[in-house]
Amino acid sequence: MSNHQDETRTAYDGVVGLYASMFTSQLETRPFSRNMIGTFAELVRGTGNLRVADVGCGPGHLTAMLHDLGLDAFGVDFSPAMVDHARRAQPALRFDEAPMEALPVEDGALGGVLAHYSVIHTPPEELPALLTEQVRVLAPEGLLLISFFGTEGPKPVRFDHKVAPAYSWPAEQFAELLAGAGLVTVARLLHDPASERGFLDTHFLACRP
Repeated sequence: MSNHQDETRTAYDGVVGLYASMFTSQLETRPFSRNMIGTFAELVRGTGNLRVADVGCGPGHLTAMLHDLGLDAFGVDFSPAMVDHARRAQPALRFDEAPMEALPVEDGALGGVLAHYSVIHTPPEELPALLTEQVRVLAPEGLLLISFFGTEGPKPVRFDHKVAPAYSWPAEQFAELLAGAGLVTVARLLHDPASERGFLDTHFLACRP
């Protein structure tokens, strides 16, 4: 595991309670994100393969949302404290401790992968390999919904996230990364700035052919 992963994991281990209190009900006031996840779930159900991984699941609230939307959802996070919290908060659901770069899932097994702002701490040079891992676990016609902070500039921007250093991405450059990993983008949504920094909330829905 790289230094940035160690540092990020330790940082999230230290803020579990605060993070859960801030974000477990956040989608109640974020209709764009909420409806993108609903669309993702509907399309995954249409493939007939209901098995979905919520990668970087944190406290498990979105794993539970996917379950409520009719999917066989489980969560994966590399923070042991987050996984422990998720297991206690959602005892009926499965949560695994593992990095997104090495998912405990067989090849081509999943109908969908949700990565909700969970790739933002990955340095740009390491993101292609992470996306390749998400593709590995998707079945043909499987779907990836990935959300991140978007920037208008020509290059990824490193910034001081409140938990650990993070990156925002230009939408077109991110689309190229998805294509390079073997995915076809079927929808994208960029909307109002996510913070005082002016980054856009950005959501890409992509399919493995």
